[in-house]
Amino acid sequence: MITIRSQEELRKLEEASRIVLETLDLVEKAVVPGVTTDELDRIAEAEIRRQGARPAFVGYRGYPKTLCTSINDEVVHGIPGKRTLREGDIVGVDCGAVVGGYYGDAARTLPVGRIDPERAKLLRVTREALMAGIAAARPGGHVSDIGDAVERVALVHGYGVVRDFVGHGVGTALHEEPQIPNYGPAGKGSVLRAGMVLAIEPMFNLGRAEVSVDKDGWTVRTRDKSVSAHFEHTIALEPQGAVIMGTGAAAVVRASAVNA
Repeated sequence: MITIRSQEELRKLEEASRIVLETLDLVEKAVVPGVTTDELDRIAEAEIRRQGARPAFVGYRGYPKTLCTSINDEVVHGIPGKRTLREGDIVGVDCGAVVGGYYGDAARTLPVGRIDPERAKLLRVTREALMAGIAAARPGGHVSDIGDAVERVALVHGYGVVRDFVGHGVGTALHEEPQIPNYGPAGKGSVLRAGMVLAIEPMFNLGRAEVSVDKDGWTVRTRDKSVSAHFEHTIALEPQGAVIMGTGAAAVVRASAVNA
């Protein structure tokens, strides 16, 4: 069931999303060669709890950490640990927080020191695809309009679009309906309505789209060992279009403002 959120619920979701984005900002500053992913996780947990929230991922289906940290060929759901980040790596950092029973969820992939141009382009294009997907989320449209917009950006550059993992609704649970694939065609799926809250999260690979899951039951990586990027925002649908949650800005993301 897809839930339409009230203004009071949207305020709570905005607060949770704000904490997530501020936590990601803090973690991003700490992403340097030599840091361990466990150290990044401790920074995130401390910040979320300092702000009176709780980490959304801890205990979710048995997941043990505050962040997901996915390095190079890891797509999503990498578990923080003793691994040290090295110059030239890229690391996807996914974060969630809960405030008063309402969830925020966002992710970004970050360079570790200086990275090669191919990886830098992958990060830039995946971020552009996220914005294209957000701009395509408009009341009266369809869920697959979002994925179609995302996929079109990837195809121009020949990137593999991960199909096994998708975006989702967000509210009083971390994952709610509808599911939001990162591919088209447009015009399919549930009709989008004002008051929906959605997490849009493109995952692009430099190589093929196929992925596998490690023996830990969580870490998803590309089958061909190509590097992968992941960006995510939680959005709310207003009558005029989509607003990125947690930014404190009422500006609607419009297709004309996206240069992807």
